[in-house]
Amino acid sequence: MNLALLSAFIPTFFFVSITPGMCMTLALSLGMSIGYRRTLWMMLGEVIGVGLVAVAAVLGIASVMLNYPWLFTILKTMGAAYLFYLGVQMWLSKGKLALNGENLQARAGGNWDLVMQGFVTAIANPKGWAFMISLLPPFIDNTQPLTAQLVLLVSIILVSEFISMTLYATGGKGLKKLLGDAKNIRLMNRISGTLMMGVGVWLFVG
Repeated sequence: MNLALLSAFIPTFFFVSITPGMCMTLALSLGMSIGYRRTLWMMLGEVIGVGLVAVAAVLGIASVMLNYPWLFTILKTMGAAYLFYLGVQMWLSKGKLALNGENLQARAGGNWDLVMQGFVTAIANPKGWAFMISLLPPFIDNTQPLTAQLVLLVSIILVSEFISMTLYATGGKGLKKLLGDAKNIRLMNRISGTLMMGVGVWLFVG
């Protein structure tokens, strides 16, 4: 994979992943209530769900890339524009969780219940689908083998999700206090937003 694209994708997706959202809020809540070890079951379900969403998205992208190169170019442009739009939205969030408009209630049950809770949270989030479909095309180099790129990108996504959920699940009261301060949320959103706007512009003009 193109190293320049890879070096942009890793920090971009990590900041997006670690920004408070549905899955991160769930990981924080469960981590505080039932502990990290049991929260791992929810995280397993979430990673599986995110993986399925990512694979479904990239298979669709691969089909478009092979059969309709002109449409793939349009998708890349739209993806770059969407990244810039998300960056602007995060700047305008005024201390709110910009990518999380839903209220979640964590429910501790058996291990299978936790797996399903994480899985359903991941696949039922329309923003997750929209983001995967719009984020991946700009980072694919159509001069390089496609399969290897997709495996690498999906692997990076899953690792980023797991690391981010681990940070939230083990953060406990300190992280909850941090996220309870609008100034801290605003700073996190603006760092992530600036990065996404910058990458969006770079991908658009590149």
